Amino acid sequence: MTSRRRPGKEQTTVDNTREFAPTTGERIWRAVKEALIILVGAVVVSSVLQHFVGQMFLIPSGSMEHTLDIGDRVIAQKIVPVHRGDVVVFRDSAGWLGPEPLVKRGPVGHALEFIGVLPDTSQNYLIKRVIGLPGDTVACCDAVGNLTVNGRSVDEKAYLYRSETGEQVMPSDIQFRVVVPAGRIFVMGDHRNASADSRCHLADVVPGEPTGADAFVPLSDVAGVGWAIFAPFNRTTILPKATDLAQIPAATTPAPDQASIEPAGVTC
Repeated sequence: MTSRRRPGKEQTTVDNTREFAPTTGERIWRAVKEALIILVGAVVVSSVLQHFVGQMFLIPSGSMEHTLDIGDRVIAQKIVPVHRGDVVVFRDSAGWLGPEPLVKRGPVGHALEFIGVLPDTSQNYLIKRVIGLPGDTVACCDAVGNLTVNGRSVDEKAYLYRSETGEQVMPSDIQFRVVVPAGRIFVMGDHRNASADSRCHLADVVPGEPTGADAFVPLSDVAGVGWAIFAPFNRTTILPKATDLAQIPAATTPAPDQASIEPAGVTC
């Protein structure tokens, strides 16, 4: 059966899609809002990661050459315990670096550091290798010229600085024997001749503290354990472990409240 149109009436179809189609301006604004949401989310995630998981730091000096070179960007992990032999980033609460920052940035640079886009260049951070944990006895040097930790000779050839001619620096050019106090660590740079590390502060006088107290870094000042070199990309690598140090047995006696330093007055 064929349907018939009623006389005088035209059959029409209403196009509802035209009424709801977004304009060009609406499409642009929608894209901008989505981009802003993604950007804000990325900033939040980056900030959370750098404050609780890991953070990037810039190496400003040669004290850790050639494990770390000047200008390297190092990723430090924040949720792992500190072990003997680790490369650690720590706050300079004792003022080892002095009053002037090594690298200066403006407000925008500091904001990008805060969210983790740029590496931290704060004057308040140093990076060294952990030689002694609380209670450890660290001494220089034994009959073959090595450091000893808890009476065991430490082979440091894998990471100590070598010159262009292949000559390796000595583990230390000063003689000392220390017992690391509770809650603190004893640290040294891998380029021992260019590192003003714990050895160089054993005679420091701090009001209200025993002589040499600020040579031992508080564990509470440790900002992270070095995990990898991120940049420059031709140096990107996971930082190797200092196996000889890591395998040394723990101290057999409790860590003292106050460090033992011999001889008195020793320094770099």
